[in-house]
Amino acid sequence: MTGIVLAGGENRRMGMDKAFLKLDGIPMIEHVLRSLKAVCRDIIIVTNSPQSYEAYEATVVTDAFDMRGPLTGIYSGLLKSTDEYNFVVACDMPFLNAGLMAYMAGLAEGYDIVVPAVGGMFEPLHAVYRKGLVPVIEAQLMRNRQRIQELYGKQRVRYVAEEEIDRFDPARKSFKNLNTPQEYEEAACADWECRS
Repeated sequence: MTGIVLAGGENRRMGMDKAFLKLDGIPMIEHVLRSLKAVCRDIIIVTNSPQSYEAYEATVVTDAFDMRGPLTGIYSGLLKSTDEYNFVVACDMPFLNAGLMAYMAGLAEGYDIVVPAVGGMFEPLHAVYRKGLVPVIEAQLMRNRQRIQELYGKQRVRYVAEEEIDRFDPARKSFKNLNTPQEYEEAACADWECRS
């Protein structure tokens, strides 16, 4: 399985490149890569700032379409991947749980998508996508339809229920992404720098 990290956001709410904000003295992107490497043999980073990621042991690609958004990032990563199944996450999710990811990877056979469902909401950027979705996603992007969940109704989807998630990550921190300075400060305080 290949891990695909989406790092192409514009960081408008954070005001700086959040992938390189440090938690416990380590850039967020490194927390993400470390967790993915426990499950995936190869890593692809999709970004529009490829020079920023040259130091990392990963294949770095830019968006294959001149169209911003996470679905374009997923498409670009899948296009480059040589594996049938790919675990897609965002660069601002430093609390990934390798056990949960391994469990989801084990569910992938026979499905196009494996995605957590929490409180009636999906977690499309903590999900497994089959490479065979490339033409389907391309057709959707060509119609300028960028909503990831639009894929779900037409594909074989394995939804990961809350009770399954809770076996590995009862606090559900895996899905926590840090988009704003306040979220970053709260995460830093709760988990590392402000601990007594």
